[in-house]
Amino acid sequence: MPSGYRVFVFAKGLEHPTALAVASGRAVYAAEEGGAIVRVRPRSDGPSAIASGFPTPLGLLWHGRTLYVSAQGRLEALTVVHGRVVGRRTIVADLPFGLHQQDSVVLARDGRLYLGSGSTCNACAEADARSAAILSLRPDGGDLRVVAHGLRNPFGLALDPRTGDLYASVNGRDDLGDAEPAEEIVAVEQGRDFGWPKCWPSYATRRLDGDCAGVTPPVAYLEPHSSADGMAFWRGRLFVALWGQYYSSEHGRYVVRVDVRSGRVQRFATGFDHPLAVATDPWGGLLVADYGSGVVYRIAAGKG
Repeated sequence: MPSGYRVFVFAKGLEHPTALAVASGRAVYAAEEGGAIVRVRPRSDGPSAIASGFPTPLGLLWHGRTLYVSAQGRLEALTVVHGRVVGRRTIVADLPFGLHQQDSVVLARDGRLYLGSGSTCNACAEADARSAAILSLRPDGGDLRVVAHGLRNPFGLALDPRTGDLYASVNGRDDLGDAEPAEEIVAVEQGRDFGWPKCWPSYATRRLDGDCAGVTPPVAYLEPHSSADGMAFWRGRLFVALWGQYYSSEHGRYVVRVDVRSGRVQRFATGFDHPLAVATDPWGGLLVADYGSGVVYRIAAGKG
């Protein structure tokens, strides 16, 4: 890590953590790939489950006493009182999924939820406009809209706390060689087309390539095949977890720091197995959940 930062083991014993969210009472919660939602306590023997049965939950969001959970084909809402689930309902169902699925969920300043919805394939013409898109809906699940499209797998979503602007991390195609295309960070706005599958961001040229008429370029280009996933704004920059590859350590497996205004990308923290979820905590730190090791790390600024 750069000088001026410290890292601690915040919690351990998780089973493939995929998402993190902090409740208003400062409690930290995580989703696990196997379907559980757990409360994470620092220096405890392990997390405690509050709910289960979610098919690959990848997104968590707190809004008051409601914990939203995105999973394959759906978005559910848990009502949680004093750390216990007292209600559970599906607010959106039958969303398309296949190779990818529904990912991160955030609440924007307009009072609407925004949800990443991945493609069903690597490179194809989707039959459902809700695939490979950013979706928007009311917190009760009504008025579902497609905000932006042409996004192969928009895994991570983050709102800039200074401007309210929405950004997404996007994983590119797998069939253009080992050095292309770049993973990318895009600025999400209503009606934008980000090009997939006919247009892609070239890592070599830092330009769009393919059939790109009308396509909005990314704000940052990331290492190809690094799997850009969870992210959060912290200390004026966007921090993105690059999960990596299943069978290789050649790409990813670290966290980058991105200046979304200049597009500058810096490697920030290394040594992870597969970092996946990122969140800020109430005490001014950055939490990074390592999918591979089951450890949640806390990064803090300062020397002592």
